Amino acid sequence: MKLLCLVLTATSTALIGGLFYAWSCSVTIGLARLPDSGYIAAMQAMNRAIQNPVFFAAFLGTAVLLPLCTYLHYSSPLSVRFWYLFGATVVYLLGVLGVTIFGNVPLNEALDAFPLSSASAAEMAAQRARFEGPWNGLNTVRTLASTLAIILVILACLHPTEN
Repeated sequence: MKLLCLVLTATSTALIGGLFYAWSCSVTIGLARLPDSGYIAAMQAMNRAIQNPVFFAAFLGTAVLLPLCTYLHYSSPLSVRFWYLFGATVVYLLGVLGVTIFGNVPLNEALDAFPLSSASAAEMAAQRARFEGPWNGLNTVRTLASTLAIILVILACLHPTEN
């Protein structure tokens, strides 16, 4: 059970880390080249499309698997593996889940409510300015946090079990 949980946790954490990394080093760079109307339309479409069962299974699954795996590796005395998993859990819950819920999602919702079809060029430019920089900054935090979380999970996987 512990090994299966560790493998599933590593996999889901890596999938989410890869998603944020790929977004940061390719998608946002391409989107930055679009005019305001294209940028807003693309972000609205992607923010709607990502809300699907495959994404939620990995994103929320990681938020469940990390604490579960940490709990399963709880023992007295506390093992190094436990501390790696505990650190990964804290980093993920605060730096990925928390930043997403309290940072990126409110920005996404505000952008989704923006009436692109009736907006003027000046309104589009202002909306993009309110969204793009803050959203990209928060996504960088999520990318770094998810990368640190997977590093900690890998270290937990590599650390020998203690009896």
